[in-house]
Amino acid sequence: MRPSGRELDQMRQVSIETGVTKHAEGSCLIKMGDTHVLCTASLEARVPPFIKGSGLGWVTAEYGMLPRSTSSRMRREATSGKQGGRTVEIQRLIGRSLRAGVDRVALGERQITVDCDVIQADGGTRCASITGGWVALRLAVNKLMKSGEIKTDPLISPVAAISCGIYAGQPVLDLDYPEDSEAGVDGNFILRGDGQLIEVQMSAEGATFSRDQMSQLMDLAEKGVGELVALQQAAVA
Repeated sequence: MRPSGRELDQMRQVSIETGVTKHAEGSCLIKMGDTHVLCTASLEARVPPFIKGSGLGWVTAEYGMLPRSTSSRMRREATSGKQGGRTVEIQRLIGRSLRAGVDRVALGERQITVDCDVIQADGGTRCASITGGWVALRLAVNKLMKSGEIKTDPLISPVAAISCGIYAGQPVLDLDYPEDSEAGVDGNFILRGDGQLIEVQMSAEGATFSRDQMSQLMDLAEKGVGELVALQQAAVA
């Protein structure tokens, strides 16, 4: 039995509310159970120096957790003068995941920055950030197309992410914090809506896993991402 009482292949309740901020070109608040992330996408008429003049666009991301997004207060990273290694790793993951669903030629020489701010954390914050980040990105691109600044849709496919793991010896979908902290195996699966894999992060936290178990987790991830993509498409319709 899972601590939440969910079935092995059952996700937490997911909701995506769009247009939650006034100034960002695209924004949403994604809730995956008790994990809540504010995602905003900002358009900029510039690109990083390493692609300047190439005609290619760029999508990047920044990630952060509010001090009381967790059970005890964390210090703001700004007070220490630098980001932690976990934060840097996650925001790079979000950026390269979203770029995997973008035709950068069609985007043109402009940058979209997706900011993911964790308001409340209960496991799976990076997965919620990627899933909500794509919604914010989609809305920002819609504005570009509506204004006529770009003619061809640069978004190839939705991008979504879900966690899966081995908890109490069973493969489970969408780990919350009680499961994540006790899981023998923990993984994050990032896929496009067309089924193409972007990244898989798997590790043996307390026990090794077999090839068959890996396949079972992959099946769960495909099911979960399919459900998330349907919710993304409904949110931006």
